[in-house]
Amino acid sequence: MALTATIFKAEIQIADMDHGYYGTHSLTVARHPSETDERMMVRLLVFALQASEDLQFTKGLCADDEPEIWAKSLSGDIELWIDVGLPDERRIRKACGRAGRVVVYAYGGHQAQLWWERTRADVARFSNLEVFELPQDSTRALAGLASRTMQLQCTVQEGQVWFGSAEATELLEPVRWR
Repeated sequence: MALTATIFKAEIQIADMDHGYYGTHSLTVARHPSETDERMMVRLLVFALQASEDLQFTKGLCADDEPEIWAKSLSGDIELWIDVGLPDERRIRKACGRAGRVVVYAYGGHQAQLWWERTRADVARFSNLEVFELPQDSTRALAGLASRTMQLQCTVQEGQVWFGSAEATELLEPVRWR
């Protein structure tokens, strides 16, 4: 019997002073059987960092031709393509050709550093690509926030991100690689 996704509910209150975005999003997140709590919580964090009314989760790990998160125009054009993890150069190239803006949030400590060293030259030509690294200690701590029903807050100010719940909050400082 095939394993099915586990459904999580999250309400995220966002105060992004760097981008002037303030809002609350009620989200349903399907965690793929092969996905860790850390990765799922990174997806929620990234959603909060790029939040807009048009942003939505996709099929994620279940679809090779879709990002983790995207925003589409009313005409169906992909305005924003967001990947989490360490995508290969072909995937980034494809995303940059299909979307107006592509953002990759890498995490995983030393493994992410090695990925960027291998990938940096191959993606240098894409003007619509942004790449950020999330510190490994912080992403691991986010896994502790995971529960089937979550009330989360995200505050962004001067490049610092406070992400958490009533029980615990994690301070992150994403590093812009590109």
